[in-house]
Amino acid sequence: MDIKILDAIAVTPAEKSQVTIVGELPWELAEKGRAAAVATLGKDIKIDGFRPGQIPEAMLVKHIGEMALLQEMAFRAIIKSYEEILRAKNIDAIGTPALTLTKVAKGNPVGFSIVQSVVPQFELPDYKGIAAGINKAKETAAVSDEEVQKQIDDILHRKAAWEKMQKLQAAEGEEAKTIADAEPVKLELTEETVKELGAPGQFSSVEEFKAKIREHLEIEKKQEVASKHKAAITDAIADATTIELPEILIEQEIKQMFAQMEDDLTRANLKMDDYLSHVKKTRDDMRAEWMPMAEKRAKLQLILEAIAKKDAIKPTPEALEAEVQGLLARFKDADESRVRAYVTSFLTNDAVMNMLEQA
Repeated sequence: MDIKILDAIAVTPAEKSQVTIVGELPWELAEKGRAAAVATLGKDIKIDGFRPGQIPEAMLVKHIGEMALLQEMAFRAIIKSYEEILRAKNIDAIGTPALTLTKVAKGNPVGFSIVQSVVPQFELPDYKGIAAGINKAKETAAVSDEEVQKQIDDILHRKAAWEKMQKLQAAEGEEAKTIADAEPVKLELTEETVKELGAPGQFSSVEEFKAKIREHLEIEKKQEVASKHKAAITDAIADATTIELPEILIEQEIKQMFAQMEDDLTRANLKMDDYLSHVKKTRDDMRAEWMPMAEKRAKLQLILEAIAKKDAIKPTPEALEAEVQGLLARFKDADESRVRAYVTSFLTNDAVMNMLEQA
């Protein structure tokens, strides 16, 4: 495209991380798309005496209408030129542009106005310093004897309650009333008791049972501590970062949340509308509830991407390929380009978080 044409196109910042692009394109660019425009607008038109695709252009244009054809030609010219406009103007676009034709007349320049969401510009805080401070105060994942004993007491209490229920179901009359009114028998942890816990033959001694309880608690606590620590780092960095979020990013997060919810409900043999009716909420209610979380997720993703770019963090080709091929093997109908983009994103995020946790 002629440099003079590009120079005449104006880009103005707008609110909510958008820009307005205003300009004109030569009519010659629109004229080049005339045949394709006629074919698109006329593909479903039927005229007696003519086979589909064999209708003379003059008759199609008369049926379509001159202005409809000119507008289609103009839209095609703008769309075809749009990537070049974005590159020339250094616009980091996200989402679909909102295009308005401002001038369409045969033989005259095509006037247009476009509102385009863009990746927001923002300053990263001292993310490594923030992470380092939080890392110093990381909670321990060690499991105390008191925590082990509490878990054992809970298990014994549930076992006693279950045994009481079994007796109650087998009893009648006064005996049933006596059992119902009685407190569950307090069980002691003995060699005989542990043999009745878990799968048959799973535990043979009190010490073995206690060791297994501690092992499970350590796994749970390690995961819980790791999750809380990651959240503490990302929350602190997000709180120190000011970003004007594009609405399209928030909408994408909400769309993903609805998709996840529908997937979870489907696995439980439930329908979204039935669930919403049961909880007495509408989709708008759910959107309103999820909005703060959607904003938080969108903001965090932008921050992680910015950190990855600044520190040149990316997954290794080997790790990326292994993960992509693993998912493609599981989901045969998946689009490879989308799978690759998804895997690249979450592996990059993981790599950024690993860097921050070691700061």
